[in-house]
Amino acid sequence: MASASAPRDSVALNHPSGDENESRFRLYAGCVLILTAILFFARLGARALWSSEFRWAEIAREMLVTHNYFWPTINGHVYYDKPLGSYWLVIFSTPFTGGLTEAATRLPSAIAGLVAVMLLMLLTRRLYDARTAILSGVILATSFSFVFFSRDASADVETITGELAALLLFNRNEGRGGGMWVVGLWLIMAATSLTKGLLGFALPLLMIGAYSCLRDGWAILFQEISRGSLADRMRRMIERNRWFFNWYTVVGIALGGFVYYLPFQISARMMGTQKGLAMVYRENVVRFFHPFDHRGPIYLYVYVIFGLMAPWSALLPAALVETHSLRNANAEPARADRFALVYFWATFIFFTLSGSRRSYYILPILPAAAILVARTLAYPGELRSMIARRLLKVGYAIVAIAAVGGIVLLIPAWAILPSPYDALPDLPARSAFIVFWIASLAAVIYSIRRFSPYCVAISMGAIAWLVMAYIYIFAMPAAETYRGEKPFGYAVLNKIGASTDHLVLFKTEGPLFYLNPPHPLPELDDKQDLQDAIAKGDAKWMIVRRRDMPKLDTPTTVELSEASYPWESDYNFRNKVVLVRLGN
Repeated sequence: MASASAPRDSVALNHPSGDENESRFRLYAGCVLILTAILFFARLGARALWSSEFRWAEIAREMLVTHNYFWPTINGHVYYDKPLGSYWLVIFSTPFTGGLTEAATRLPSAIAGLVAVMLLMLLTRRLYDARTAILSGVILATSFSFVFFSRDASADVETITGELAALLLFNRNEGRGGGMWVVGLWLIMAATSLTKGLLGFALPLLMIGAYSCLRDGWAILFQEISRGSLADRMRRMIERNRWFFNWYTVVGIALGGFVYYLPFQISARMMGTQKGLAMVYRENVVRFFHPFDHRGPIYLYVYVIFGLMAPWSALLPAALVETHSLRNANAEPARADRFALVYFWATFIFFTLSGSRRSYYILPILPAAAILVARTLAYPGELRSMIARRLLKVGYAIVAIAAVGGIVLLIPAWAILPSPYDALPDLPARSAFIVFWIASLAAVIYSIRRFSPYCVAISMGAIAWLVMAYIYIFAMPAAETYRGEKPFGYAVLNKIGASTDHLVLFKTEGPLFYLNPPHPLPELDDKQDLQDAIAKGDAKWMIVRRRDMPKLDTPTTVELSEASYPWESDYNFRNKVVLVRLGN
């Protein structure tokens, strides 16, 4: 379904020959991938684990300790919240990072993010042209949350990458109907689903099915399903979805199902329980229809997407209005635009209809949004829609003002903030910030002097890359000075003599990964359990949160405390962990 897009204005663009165009595309795509790799890989292990990253690191660590790669546990307790694939990817990364380090836990996401940018450029080039493809890669690679999750130990970016691989394979073979490519499609979806869950099947099938029905527009679809006999209507729908209704699909479903089911079956045979498949049902089916947590409002993703895609989200309203306007005008390339719009809206509706909503769940919409924004900015002419032109100017103005106004971050906290926030440290890596700010200012001036959608794209690309580079390569690693969990874990080992035999946990798992215990540590939930452990001689040291210390009702001596700072709230202070010596 490759199609070329005509420019908006009457000025003809000079297109190089086929070989020259291919070489130029490869050169520009290579440059995008190099700049993307810098964002995703530079200082990847400089930050300690945080939040949910702990799960991927600890499960992989315990798999290595126990040599049981089919039973995910945290401190010996089964944790089958996700399929096994994402944990295996962490383990496969350890030879390249010198062991199970922070970098190893994040490396699969970083690689998946880089591959996703490449796949998006290939897909967008088939939909439109080389210029739009390059720009779509830049947009995805410099969207705030995509950079974040490409540098985070999780399975979210792997899901996006797998979906893009499936969509690209479909796009290349759409006109063929059945074929071995259909088997490959199901295998890609199965492998993707082994990282986070059934989204690896659901999202590509939803997108491909919706597009196959709507590729010629709502009007033609309505005509086909509203006239003739029921058999004729069904025949037309089957013909539109010939990619699915063929014998290769039977083979694909069988092989894909086998690939997906095999790890769970091996796990069940080894451990004598079907907890893995039970968790799949709970986390994917029950959570969608009958949510048990993360019940965000139905309008959550309407505003969340602006934070996830920042700074490019400022241009998303203009892109949506412009692309829908082109469809109303019946402008070409019709199918490419419908593909992008169906990709965006099918994803948005799917996650909105889910009963369980959380801000980052909708990350798979980012490639679709990147295509739409790239399609809108790819040419130097004016946008056709007056509303889109105004939205473009407003969106870019917001980004430009924020970029120029960012200089205020150099003002020290004590000069502008009330107590206790006046104790906040100065902006980290000030020299880098100043250099990047000057470069961003130059990008703004360039766009103002030669304002057009394409100049906006160049300016935004420069600003977005500079901002992301400063945040993730300079600022966040510098902020590690003020995070205490990793230093606390190492200090605990030093204090107790590197042996965790008599260490227990009270209502917290603490810095478990950094303690690196050879066996699970006892986890106590009430003071009677603690007193029993002390009486047996099993508990001499304990890690506990400050807020839970009054519940102990036993003699303790605080030996170590997780670092605290003046600007932290009382809640954060009480949530810190301490090491106590038990007994008098």
